[in-house]
Amino acid sequence: MDKETYEILDTYMQACMAADTAHDKNHIYRVLYAALTLAEHEASVDYDCLIAACLLHDIGRKEPFENPHVCHAKAGAKKAETFLREHGFPEPFVSHVSDCIRTHRFRAGQIPESIEAKILFDSDKLNVTGAVGIARTLAYKGQHATPLYFCGTDGTISEKDGDNTNSFFHEYNVKLEGMYDRFYTQTGKEMAAIRKKATADFYHSMLTEVQDITKKGSYLLDKQILTE
Repeated sequence: MDKETYEILDTYMQACMAADTAHDKNHIYRVLYAALTLAEHEASVDYDCLIAACLLHDIGRKEPFENPHVCHAKAGAKKAETFLREHGFPEPFVSHVSDCIRTHRFRAGQIPESIEAKILFDSDKLNVTGAVGIARTLAYKGQHATPLYFCGTDGTISEKDGDNTNSFFHEYNVKLEGMYDRFYTQTGKEMAAIRKKATADFYHSMLTEVQDITKKGSYLLDKQILTE
């Protein structure tokens, strides 16, 4: 890909960015850099398609802010098609990039088929692993006023089985913890496995801290209330 084409795509990507710190331009570049790393270990990768798909994969992020029922991957795929056609890209290229974007979402149920689509999927998911994954999840949950966890009236912290709350703890157990067997490329699996411990250590350390202070604090509060 020549520099002029890259800059056209990069400029459009930045113009489409939503006010979302978890999905800002630095996230886009991390996905791109991870994708190029994964691509080194795969055969017959269309780098022009891969770079374009990485740069444009989250251009549909504004739409769900206006309508939560909109899938950002589908919206982004359509926007990418329109933009690429308007700038004279050949139809096979347009279709390929669109397919990559449409199938990159974890929850969309779309299966990536081409190697470029699989690399984009894995690279995006790598950004939900490790320390960066924890930081991004907390940033995203904070933007949506989602609590870190829920505590029952008996002082029990809601987590694991039976936890249907909308919280960071729930997100970890439902998505982050089970992310590691969802990669398509071998290199993606290996990179994710290295980061898994950092994610688990953070969650379990936080859970222990919260459980300990809640148990001790609740006991002391009950003593004070009863003795007053």
